[in-house]
Amino acid sequence: MSQAPGSHHREVVRLAGPAFLALVAEPLFLLVDSAVVGRLGVEPLAGLGIASAVLLTAANVFVFLAYGTTSVVARRLGAGSRAGAVSAGIDGTWLAVGLGAVTAVLVGLFAGDLAGVFGASPGVLDEAVTYLRVSALGLPGMLVVLATTGVLRGLQDTRTPLVAAVLGFSANAALNIWFVHGLGWGIAGSAWGTVIAQTAMAAGLAAVLVREARRARVPLRAHPGRVLVAARGGVPLLVRTLALRGVLLLTTWVAAGLGDVPLAAYQVSATVWSFLTFALDALAIAAQAITGRALGAGDLVTTRAATRLMVRWGVLGGVVLGVLLLLVRPFVGPLFTSDPEVQAAIDTALLVVALGQPLSGYVFVVDGVLIGAGDGPWLARAMLVNLALYLPVALAVHLAGDWLLGDGGRQGTGDALTWLWLAFTTFMAVRATLMWLRVHTDRWMVVGATF
Repeated sequence: MSQAPGSHHREVVRLAGPAFLALVAEPLFLLVDSAVVGRLGVEPLAGLGIASAVLLTAANVFVFLAYGTTSVVARRLGAGSRAGAVSAGIDGTWLAVGLGAVTAVLVGLFAGDLAGVFGASPGVLDEAVTYLRVSALGLPGMLVVLATTGVLRGLQDTRTPLVAAVLGFSANAALNIWFVHGLGWGIAGSAWGTVIAQTAMAAGLAAVLVREARRARVPLRAHPGRVLVAARGGVPLLVRTLALRGVLLLTTWVAAGLGDVPLAAYQVSATVWSFLTFALDALAIAAQAITGRALGAGDLVTTRAATRLMVRWGVLGGVVLGVLLLLVRPFVGPLFTSDPEVQAAIDTALLVVALGQPLSGYVFVVDGVLIGAGDGPWLARAMLVNLALYLPVALAVHLAGDWLLGDGGRQGTGDALTWLWLAFTTFMAVRATLMWLRVHTDRWMVVGATF
């Protein structure tokens, strides 16, 4: 039976409200790191920009542990099998443990090679490698947080991840300030603070999942066959995420080629963009949970009605965030650095970021709908097309770097970074167009407990 329109509003608010607060808390980890490390100088801040790009790539390529698990769990819940939903969550969590351990070893061993890809100056490279080698220890915890959060969202619980995120952010902020400035550990102190906070979050969320398993009388042991099935099911979302991370890494590489000051300014503007992304992604989380449960129950009317509602909210949310960013834009740069040239570049870059927020709101909501529907293969193909189209645009900005920088003054630095953000906004526009074409068909609406 389809739901009344008013219930759609209430359900979106119930799921998206706590998810919004939790997702806002997550990028605050990096915002705190940037603000604390930025007081150490331009080189540490630029080094953090490279290290965070590598670290987020290493973790976020496995975002299917959250997104894919949410849709699978929600579908089984919608089909009336809570035990099956929790069992799928256990499989996803064991997969996160294994992937996290392997990824941590690889990032730790090859930190120098990974950071060196961006071609930054020796001082910046040293800072990036220091941060990476410490922060690699937190990767298992980061992936477990992804998986367990996905399980709870699929079970329609977004409040527990909110509590974990708030506690984790608070611990991260306190530890960063203490380790970096209190104990004088430099950029390594920031990494240690994040590792400890992420690992504690993982332990707390895992304990909640264990409680759910006991209630549903689901065994906690790993089933290799089912874990492999979970891994295969995540391949399309892995490809989609790898292509997206390729776009973000390519953008960071172009920024690094422009010099230390543009790279430092890009780090701050990209962190602000990520912060706004997570805020808008709350509606995408609600979209995943609602779409998965509705399709699992065979309710196409609710699926379509909820999609229209959440798209409207996504665009409106983007407008509101864009206006707010325009208002606070002059005050952002001084929060992260005392360097006037970096501040000026941040200010111009954030203008483009603000204007692109309504577009982001649409993209993230529709992405969530399609993930909740299990439309991973199409998302993978579409993102590969986006990456192929973005590559020549980004390379054009890179090749024009010297001309854009001019005499190297503030205006030249700001212009170069503005063109880079305009190129990235073009990528978002192409992505939105492809999603609009897809969501206006019925091919993505597959009903049942499985995709």
